[in-house]
Amino acid sequence: MTISDERLGQIAHRFSELEARLASGTLEGDDFVSASRDYAELEPVAKAAASVSAARREVADLEAMLADPEMKAMAEEELRHIRGTLPEAERALALAMLPRDVADSRSAMLEIRAGTGGDEAALFAGDLYRMYERYAAEQGWKIEPISASASDVGGFKEVVAAVTGAGVFAKLKFESGVHRVQRVPVTESGGRIHTSAATVAVLPEPTEVDVQIEDKDLKIDIYRSSGAGGQHVNTTDSAIRITHLPSGLVVTCQDERSQHKNKARAMQVLRARLYEKMREEAHGEEAEARKAMVGSGDRSERIRTYNFPQGRVTDHRIGLTLHKLPEVMEGTALGDVIDELISEDEAKRLSALDG
Repeated sequence: MTISDERLGQIAHRFSELEARLASGTLEGDDFVSASRDYAELEPVAKAAASVSAARREVADLEAMLADPEMKAMAEEELRHIRGTLPEAERALALAMLPRDVADSRSAMLEIRAGTGGDEAALFAGDLYRMYERYAAEQGWKIEPISASASDVGGFKEVVAAVTGAGVFAKLKFESGVHRVQRVPVTESGGRIHTSAATVAVLPEPTEVDVQIEDKDLKIDIYRSSGAGGQHVNTTDSAIRITHLPSGLVVTCQDERSQHKNKARAMQVLRARLYEKMREEAHGEEAEARKAMVGSGDRSERIRTYNFPQGRVTDHRIGLTLHKLPEVMEGTALGDVIDELISEDEAKRLSALDG
C-alpha cells in the first residue's frame, strides 16, 4: 500500500489545522472535546506521515547529488541506507492509517466457562483466569470478578470479570474461543493424559450511550443465593436473574449480599452482551471476513492448545507454537502469543488493502 505525496500533504495540513485550533484557546465544551479526540487519533498518523515525507525528500536530494562526481560515492551509500528504511516507514504509516475498531481502546468483560472434561475443565478454567489476572497486572490493568460459580474441586464452572484499563479489548479480543488443555489430572492415578476444554469470551465494555435498555424490556427475578459463600447464603433473597425480553439474553448474579449490587453487576454484563450482539449485526459480512483472518473467535472454535506433558502452547489460527507453557500460564509470555496474533491480523488487513 503506497501512500501518495499528495495524501501525505493532506495529513500534515489537517494535523496543523487541529494544532492551531487547540492552541487558539477559542474552543470550549463539546468542540474542545471533539477536537482533542481528533488530534489524539491523528497524531500517530501525522508522525508516521512526517517520517515518510522526510525520507522521500532525502531520497530526492541524494538522487540529485549523484550527478556530482565528488558527491556520488557518498550519495550512493546514503541512498542504500534510506531506501532500506523507507519501506518500513511506509508500512508503519499504512498500519497507522488502518481503520480502527472503535472498541479497541475500551475496557472489556472477560467470561470463562468450563467445557468438556468435568472437574478437570473447571480446574483449567481457574488456571486460565489466573493467567489473565497475571497478564492484566503486567499491563497495569485492573481485573475485578463480577460473578463466579466455583467448582467443588477448585477452579470455576463459570467466572465473569471486568478488566479495566487502556486498550484492554485490543489486546484480549483474540482470546475468544475454545482453549484446550492436555495434561494428567491430579485425580488420575494411572498417569493418563486427559483432554479438557474451557470457553473464553471477551466483550468490549459499552457506555450507556452505546446500549440503552428500557425497564419494560426487562424481566427481573429475585431469589435466594445457592452454593458456597458463607452463612448469609440461602438466608436472603439477594440473587438476581435478569432476562432481556427482546433478545432473550439471561444474566444471573448472586455473588454479593446486596440485591442492589447484584443487579448493578448483572446489568453491566447484560449491557456488554447486548453491545457485542449489536456489533456483530452491524458489521455483518465485513466482520465475518475479518474474523476469518485470525479465526472467527467463535466460542465453538478451538483456538489454542496447552500441552503440559510437552510444555508447549499452540495457537491453531496462526500455527504458532511456543515451548514455554509455564511462562504463558504465569502471564509473562502470554503477550508473545497476543503480539503475534495482532501482527498477523495487521498483515492480513494490509494485504486486503493492497488487493
